[in-house]
Amino acid sequence: MKNEFAGLTVLVTGGASGIGHAVAEAFIEEGAIVGILDKDLDGAPARCRGYAVDVADPAAVDAAVNSFCESAGLDVLVNNAGVSYPAAVEQGPLEDWAKVFDVNVLGYVRVTRSALPYLRRSKAARIVNMSSCTATTGLRNRVLYSGTKGAIEGMTRAMAADLVSEGILVNAVSPGTVDTPFITRLVEQAPDPEAQLAVYNDRQPTGYMVTADEVAHAVLFLARPGNRSSVGSVLTLDGGLSTIKLFDS
Repeated sequence: MKNEFAGLTVLVTGGASGIGHAVAEAFIEEGAIVGILDKDLDGAPARCRGYAVDVADPAAVDAAVNSFCESAGLDVLVNNAGVSYPAAVEQGPLEDWAKVFDVNVLGYVRVTRSALPYLRRSKAARIVNMSSCTATTGLRNRVLYSGTKGAIEGMTRAMAADLVSEGILVNAVSPGTVDTPFITRLVEQAPDPEAQLAVYNDRQPTGYMVTADEVAHAVLFLARPGNRSSVGSVLTLDGGLSTIKLFDS
């Protein structure tokens, strides 16, 4: 994979922290020109072009994408920005539900629409959407978040069907519980941090959380110019959460 991305341009949403940060760093290490969109650029990778953007703001998205792509072009879009919202189906005002869908689903739509004119000029155009194990595995108090990620997986396949004839390959990555600063904060805020950490680790049959670097390398695999046959797929890195059940038959 070395040098495949040298000189290519990559745009990562939510690229200043967590999974997005790891993805941006991985592309930078491979020689790509990287731009990131994030509401808060604190902690953003030093060797990227950062734009303080809320993906729920159409005008800001258009301005940032155009600013980055007019000079650099665009080869790879990684839709990653999103927010969490623990809730059962009867919890939370519907206004909150609409806001989460606005960021997690329509945010991907806005950025993709802005990016497509530039991706169409690329000889190796790729879109990688960030899904989640919650799209296919029922977890308690995750109805809202799961709904947004289920939408992302359905959109990924439909986008792939629409764009494959133009040479734009669309795929998704579906990680399990990822060890990020966000999870660290949740652990620290829990009444019993040690027990909460065990919950997150034990959720995966492997007994440990997925690392952000693992997710980043999965994104790179799907985005490789040499990977011409992954399209409409969801690459799963969930420690066996969705496929392995550890009980005796």
